[in-house]
Amino acid sequence: MGIIIWLVIGGVIGWLASIIMRTDAQQGIFLNIIVGVVGAFLGGLLFTGGSINNAPLTIYSFLVSLVGAVVLLAIVNLVRRGRVR
Repeated sequence: MGIIIWLVIGGVIGWLASIIMRTDAQQGIFLNIIVGVVGAFLGGLLFTGGSINNAPLTIYSFLVSLVGAVVLLAIVNLVRRGRVR
């Protein structure tokens, strides 16, 4: 059951991050889930030393995951286009 919750929350976080970074038209649901899950991991590494993925779902962990996903999309945009949108 935990993996299903990870996928749903990851999809929501990836979708919100893609709206913030204006890449929503370029991504589908699968890429939103990937961005959300990898962004949660990246945010956990940046803010809490990697422990966010073991933390319960709170507003703080949701925001950390969202910031990680936005950072991930900014890095991808920088590599692909040479600039951040």
